[in-house]
Amino acid sequence: MAKSTAMELPGDDSLGARLKAWPQRAKSFYNDVRTEMKKVTVPSRKEVQGTTTVVIITVFLFGFYFWVIDSIIGKSLDQLLKRLAHH
Repeated sequence: MAKSTAMELPGDDSLGARLKAWPQRAKSFYNDVRTEMKKVTVPSRKEVQGTTTVVIITVFLFGFYFWVIDSIIGKSLDQLLKRLAHH
């Protein structure tokens, strides 16, 4: 992408200049995308299974943690409201 901005003239922002530069900028962008896509690696099945397992375990741990905290806060508020109601 840095190449495409270097090709433009800094002071020429007219519509005609932008339209003339568009095909070259589009081609440059496409080439940049192809270059970056060549760097992408697809994880193996074992890696996907491992990370999925970690995510599932983490979701359950956080769910349990928030359930415990919610229960503690809920019971504390119930106790506080009962005490305030009696006075």
